[in-house]
Amino acid sequence: MPSVISTTHGYRRLFRLPGTRAFTIGNLLARLPMGMFSVSAVVMIAGSRGSYALAGAVTATGLAATALAGPWVARLVDRHGQARIAVPATLASVLGSLALLLCVRYGAPDWTLFAAYALTATTPNIGGLSRARWAHLLRDEPGALHTANSFEQAADELCFMLGPVLASFVTGTFFPEAGTLTGAVLLLSGMVLFTAQRATEPPPQARTQAPSPLRSPGVPALLACFLATGAMFGSMEVVTIAYADAQGHRSAAGVVLALQAAGSCAAGLAYGALKPARVRFSWCLGAMAVLMTLPWAAATAGSLAVLAGALLVAGMATAPTMVTAMTLVQKRTPSDRLNEGMSLVVTALLTGIACGSATGGWAAEHCTPASAYAVPAVAASLALGLASLTRAGGVPRDAADGTAVP
Repeated sequence: MPSVISTTHGYRRLFRLPGTRAFTIGNLLARLPMGMFSVSAVVMIAGSRGSYALAGAVTATGLAATALAGPWVARLVDRHGQARIAVPATLASVLGSLALLLCVRYGAPDWTLFAAYALTATTPNIGGLSRARWAHLLRDEPGALHTANSFEQAADELCFMLGPVLASFVTGTFFPEAGTLTGAVLLLSGMVLFTAQRATEPPPQARTQAPSPLRSPGVPALLACFLATGAMFGSMEVVTIAYADAQGHRSAAGVVLALQAAGSCAAGLAYGALKPARVRFSWCLGAMAVLMTLPWAAATAGSLAVLAGALLVAGMATAPTMVTAMTLVQKRTPSDRLNEGMSLVVTALLTGIACGSATGGWAAEHCTPASAYAVPAVAASLALGLASLTRAGGVPRDAADGTAVP
């Protein structure tokens, strides 16, 4: 489908393409539960079993299972199409969520919670499915693709900002299992609406001799950067909760973290509206490394309000970094394995988040919450160092989205 988008016309022209509004609405509905499920599971399990350790272990198991199953599901999507694979995979995931709900509700043995939550790992990479559609529709317009990728990153931030709020509201207003049930309904209905838009779906790609994304030039280096970036996200969340708790305002931790996501969302939308001229991935990583020192400095002031402002500013470097990196992955991944490549990005991020959460928690417990903010700052610097060592930040000028130069 030919497109008529000019980067300078921004987002309005982007959604004038036939079918793009419908698949975006469906995708956003399906993506919102991604910020709900973990919070809902923790509230549901801890409330029923009286153990945050058990709740954390169950959600960690689901995270690990998702990291393993995600690339496999994405590979099937590339070979057989989004609708044929994403819908049954989503059904399996929803059944896992419902099984978890029933196991908690009726006091099933603890091991059943792990088994049920592991089944939710079949959830397709919803953001990746949407980015694959944009990459297909805008394959001849790199400027427009930059705008679309910026929108998708802002949507990620918005969903992870609103998801926990919605989960907390429904579990507190109705019953502990309401968050998981609401998330399952939104996921399934959104995925059905999304996959019903067949006109914008990329055609299935026959298996070729193209190498795995893991062997594509530059992709392993980018995944290493995503791993370090995930560690930054995971440690920042845990350390912020610990810091707010030490200040006697643990309930405010969600609001403070939401400000970081809000800063990233706003920066992502602004970044997409600009013409992408000569921007290196390493420049974005450098800005992120510098800005991530702000929360560390603000935490020493002992004021949660000052920290909130620092997180808002620090978050503004996140979306441009993720947009540029994701565009590089799209360009460097073989076309018949695009969903697999983007799913590997999610796997790297999830692995990094798990490692960062553990490291940040250890630092907050054995040092002080304020000094523990050194962990996300170091993780951001590590991502920059990896890009510099592997030259992940430099690609030919006609590569990626036209933003990177050697």
